[in-house]
Amino acid sequence: MKKVILRRKEVLNHLPSEIRAGAKITIGSIYVGRQPLKGVEGEEASQLLSSILDVPPGHSDWPRQEKEFWATMSVKVPFEGKELDITVDESGNPHNVIDYVTYKWCKKHRQVAETKQEMDNVPGKKFYIYDPERDLLKKNAKVKISKQADKEFIKISADIDKMKRVLRLTNAGTNPEKLTDLEVENSLYETKSNFPEKFLKFVLDKDLDVRAEIEEMVSKDVLRKIGNQYIYVDETIGENITDTIVYFKNKKNSGAVNAMRAQLKTLA
Repeated sequence: MKKVILRRKEVLNHLPSEIRAGAKITIGSIYVGRQPLKGVEGEEASQLLSSILDVPPGHSDWPRQEKEFWATMSVKVPFEGKELDITVDESGNPHNVIDYVTYKWCKKHRQVAETKQEMDNVPGKKFYIYDPERDLLKKNAKVKISKQADKEFIKISADIDKMKRVLRLTNAGTNPEKLTDLEVENSLYETKSNFPEKFLKFVLDKDLDVRAEIEEMVSKDVLRKIGNQYIYVDETIGENITDTIVYFKNKKNSGAVNAMRAQLKTLA
């Protein structure tokens, strides 16, 4: 069974909780142009509304009744929210037609947001659709990212040089060469725990070595970075980091790249 809950923004906070709990706020019909907002249209409307309206699709009175249905559509949302059963069978037919139609209508309504965050951030949004399943999937996705980050951290924990390269990229302004191996490991572990997506972005980067090398050159003034551009002496070698990585990997530029590396080595 698939259920969602319509929830409302609390705007009566100055009133006692028992009064707020008893209040029901209504999502009312709105017009789009000269027609009331419709939750479903066309063939889907004919299929779903045929069990709600008094006449079948194709009847001369169908257009009037359909318009009146949407024009008088409203949902009362109590303090605890309004639960809607939106379960559909294998053929896509809803178990509870009126709940399903209401859900489709609310999804289009300008006062209804997809999430609480959207409701809080967008003016005019007074309600939101809470989907427990979506929330669980979202949380599980974060769990999977954290688990993957843990695995990748264990893989590189025996390679202090790689840990330093990842730390340089994930912690801007940090110079791993000035840290002990223990400080590098602790700092990178903290980054992995707090920002697993950022950690994975760099630890899985196939260009990790050259990217970290470029950033080290910038930190030691072998390269200059102006805006997004990377400059060696007076030559722009890349309009951005992607271009600069390509430059470093191009064998035609091996002479210049080796000169940069030699200069970097003297600054170690």
